Amino acid sequence: MTTTYVLVPGFWLGAWVWRTVADALRAHGHVVHAVDLTGMGERADLATPETDLTTHVDDVVRVLEEHDLHDVVLVGHSYGALVTTGAADRVPERVARLVYVDSGPLPDGTAQADFDGPDARAANERLVQADGAGWRLPPPPWAALAADVPEVDDAAVAALVAGSQPQPWRTATQSVALTGAWERLPRTGVLCTFGVEQLQQMAQHVPAFAHMVDGDWTYVELPTWHWPMVNRPGELAEVLGAEGAQHRRR
Repeated sequence: MTTTYVLVPGFWLGAWVWRTVADALRAHGHVVHAVDLTGMGERADLATPETDLTTHVDDVVRVLEEHDLHDVVLVGHSYGALVTTGAADRVPERVARLVYVDSGPLPDGTAQADFDGPDARAANERLVQADGAGWRLPPPPWAALAADVPEVDDAAVAALVAGSQPQPWRTATQSVALTGAWERLPRTGVLCTFGVEQLQQMAQHVPAFAHMVDGDWTYVELPTWHWPMVNRPGELAEVLGAEGAQHRRR
């Protein structure tokens, strides 16, 4: 049977980063929509200082509604998790399962910039002011981040550098607003930079992880760096395919 997937990237990246994963899913007969959020990827020219989290939630809801998609496996990576959770909260009747790739849903009233703590937020604020004209967060040093990941080669780093866009900072500072409608949906955590045991320990002490242990969860460990669609796309596609099959059996 065919499953419909909607893939949402995290900070700095566009739909292109999902290309190999999307091709693998389509090769198995699935329907895949990879999303360029406003101001990112091929829609980079649409970025403004007013681009925020709501803008990006609207983008995903628009994809679901304009294509009249139902029974969707909605996949969010990193910051994309806030976007997919917000979209599912708005139109839960169109979503069959939420998949979080090395990420998870943040509690209502939390912003992405809150996740790593006040020191990291302050450091990013300085970058935004110094190098982002006061409203954009520059992409990270991809080569440095990939230095300890043997399977991320120079070509992959070059693609990340070429395909990255500064992230409108308001997408990071606007708090997510949720009604709770999304909470009745089944969800899967694809854990890359931490495992299930570590997650359960963190959830006891860090409120931002609370939603990652409460509710109808399935966990899959895919140990690697934070961007598995770059260096382990085939395995990630297999995981997503299995989650689609699990939905179809329900």
